[in-house]
Amino acid sequence: MRECGMLLPVASLPSRYGIGAFSKEAYGFIDILKKAGQHYWQILPLGPTSYGDSPYQSFSAFAGNPYFINLDRLVEEGLLTEAECTSADFGDNPRAIDYGKLYLNRFPLLRRAYGRWKEKGHTAAEAKGRLWPETVEYCFYMAVKNRYKGRTWTLWDKDIRLQKQGAMEVLRHELADETGFYAFLQMKFEEQWSALKSYANENGIRIIGDIPIYVALDSADTWYHPELFQLDEDRNPVAVAGCPPDGFSATGQLWGNPLYLWEYHRETGYEWWMRRMEYSFCMYDVVRVDHFRGFDEYYSIPAGSSTAVSGTWKKGPGMDIFRKMQEKFGKLNIIAEDLGFLTPSVLELVKDTGFPGMKVLEFAFDSREESDYLPHNYTSNCVVYTGTHDNNTIRGWYGEMGEEDRQLSVDYMNNPHTPVEEIHWDFVRLALSSVAKLAVIPVQDYLGLGGEARINTPSTLGGNWRWRMVPGEITDEIAVRCRKMAKLYGRG
Repeated sequence: MRECGMLLPVASLPSRYGIGAFSKEAYGFIDILKKAGQHYWQILPLGPTSYGDSPYQSFSAFAGNPYFINLDRLVEEGLLTEAECTSADFGDNPRAIDYGKLYLNRFPLLRRAYGRWKEKGHTAAEAKGRLWPETVEYCFYMAVKNRYKGRTWTLWDKDIRLQKQGAMEVLRHELADETGFYAFLQMKFEEQWSALKSYANENGIRIIGDIPIYVALDSADTWYHPELFQLDEDRNPVAVAGCPPDGFSATGQLWGNPLYLWEYHRETGYEWWMRRMEYSFCMYDVVRVDHFRGFDEYYSIPAGSSTAVSGTWKKGPGMDIFRKMQEKFGKLNIIAEDLGFLTPSVLELVKDTGFPGMKVLEFAFDSREESDYLPHNYTSNCVVYTGTHDNNTIRGWYGEMGEEDRQLSVDYMNNPHTPVEEIHWDFVRLALSSVAKLAVIPVQDYLGLGGEARINTPSTLGGNWRWRMVPGEITDEIAVRCRKMAKLYGRG
């Protein structure tokens, strides 16, 4: 069956409190998706974000971002007052998230809610008892991290950094309430996300979640489970993740994530990965795995390198890990993010798994060479996008195209007379009319927004992950046009 959906990060939803959340606006967006004839809502990772605000660098692979907790719901539960919420300064720009103000002003509100929750007779043990064990590990990690004024675990006292039993027992006792606070947040996150996802599913909308292949060095995953990663005796990384020089960056991308010790994972039957995927399949209907090629070969950069130029490719687990997943879960609803330079072995792995790969139209129009991203080269087992969170919007990208590339797009779509302010619809049409079994369009491209609405520019710091949609921006007229196009191309 041919289907379609929209890509919009939860953070980019409108809301009264500085960032998109599991609020009435999220439910309203699901109503819009249904009205627009869509079947999927694709989001970005939901984990708690670290410095730099990237959802791809999280404090845990098994936890949710407290920023997404709906404050209005806490008001309804008697844990906050509306006056407390509306008086907090979360920034006054409805188009951009102010992460600094969120950090300073949201957590005091959440701590107040936790205090009132305890006054109602609840306990930290009650909250922890409703969470995944790995989520509880995250809660303790954040409590310890706060004790060390936000520093990453590699800078903690040695006994804590190396998890010496006596020192850990003392901390668990001293930080029981702080751990309980984070357990309360995760409990509320899970309650609210479960309700939102259920509402989506009841209305025929499935959620495509997004998980990074790697976890952050500054994470509960790495601190609690050093055996999973390529670390030395002092638990410092031997090598870190990234990708080589490419069209995005002449010096490559130095992500800095610890690399997996795949030999150990293989010996355990990929136990940690099975847990991670089990958690992900509980959270989402479909899981998009970022940087899928890392399962075939991963780029290893010596720790301490200033750029990614000195890295080398090394062999990953290949098909072995996915056979184990299939044995445990059966059919896997996974989308493989197979973008970038792909070797024959990567292509073979994607083919062997049977997972749909990704096709991005913004990569298609390079007049210098024939592109696999041009729709006439697709097979049906793929997901087509006009662009992703790492791309400019169609309008922004089209305005920056070279003359020959733009002419190629005109020749391909036979649209010499389309006005620039309508050009995004031509690319949406091209995606929807392709043979790809699923077409996912970023909301910004349905809205025809320019480069100011870009979510992320890879290899840059500052100004990313901030864009927000304003209330009422997806009008009834746009929703009806989306539905007509979906129906026209057999996706409605």
